[in-house]
Amino acid sequence: MENTWQYQGSEPIKIKKFLQSLGMGHRLFNDLKNGQGEFLVDHRKVRPTTKILPNQPLTIIAQPETRDLSVKESDEPLNIVYEDDNWLVINKPAGVTSIPGPSVDNETVLNRAVHYLIEKNSADQRPHLITRLDRYTGGLLLIAKHHVASSMISQQVQQHQMLKEYTAFVSGTFAEKHGVINKPIARREGQAQRVIADDGQRAVTEYWVEGEQAGWTRLRVQLHTGRTHQIRVHLASIGHPLIGDHLYGGDTSDREHQALWATKLSFKDPFTLKQLTFSREINELPEK
Repeated sequence: MENTWQYQGSEPIKIKKFLQSLGMGHRLFNDLKNGQGEFLVDHRKVRPTTKILPNQPLTIIAQPETRDLSVKESDEPLNIVYEDDNWLVINKPAGVTSIPGPSVDNETVLNRAVHYLIEKNSADQRPHLITRLDRYTGGLLLIAKHHVASSMISQQVQQHQMLKEYTAFVSGTFAEKHGVINKPIARREGQAQRVIADDGQRAVTEYWVEGEQAGWTRLRVQLHTGRTHQIRVHLASIGHPLIGDHLYGGDTSDREHQALWATKLSFKDPFTLKQLTFSREINELPEK
C-alpha cells in the first residue's frame, strides 16, 4: 500500500509530526518505522526522523496486513455506495449484523467485506469497520480497506469529528421542533438494555422534527457521541421510543424492529484532504 501527500506548510517539519497532523496514529507510525514500511521524500528513501521541506512530497509504503483467518468469508453481497483505494461506503440492510459474534459468525458486513477484497485480489484482505450499526439499523456504514486508512481516520472517530445522521420514526408528536438530549448511558451486567444513569458515559443526541403523521414523527438525528443503543435509549427516555423497538418500549404492532436508518455520513478524507459526504433519503416509514 502506497500513499503520497504534498507538504503545504511554510516551515520544515518532521515526518512523524506531519503524519500525525493528517491523523496517523502512534502505533502505525512505529510499525512503519520498525520495519513494516518505508518513508520516501521526493521519491528517495529516508529515515523516519527526516524533516520535510515546504512543497516536498512524502510517500509511505506499508506492508499489507495478513488476513485474519478467524473471520470467515461470505459471498453475500455488499451494497456499495462508494469505493476508492482506501474506503468502502456501503448501505447495510436492516437485519444484517456488522461484525461476527457468538450468535452470528458469518454473513456479517465484515465477512462480506473480506470476501469482496479476496475476489478483488486486493493485497490487503483485512478490512476494518470504522462505523457500526445495530443489527436492525440499516443505512450507511464506512469500511477502511486497509490498516493505514483505519489508523488515519481514527482521530476523527475518537474526537467525534465524523458527521453521522440518522432518520428515526418515533411514537408521538413534539411541541418543539428541535432538541438536545444530554443524558449519560450505562450498561448493566447481564442485560442487553442500556440505561440512563448518573454513573454512565456521557452521551449527547440532537434531533430535528422533519415530518409528522397520525401517531408518529419522523426525526433527523445527529450523534455527538457514540454509545451503544444511544438513539434508542435517549428517545425512549423522553417518551418517544422508536417505532418497532421492542427493547425500549416502542410500538411493535406493525413492525418487529426499530425504524432507524443511518442516512448521512461525512468525513474528511485524510488521503485527499477533501470532505466526503454521503446521504440517502427516507421520507416515509418503509414497510416492515
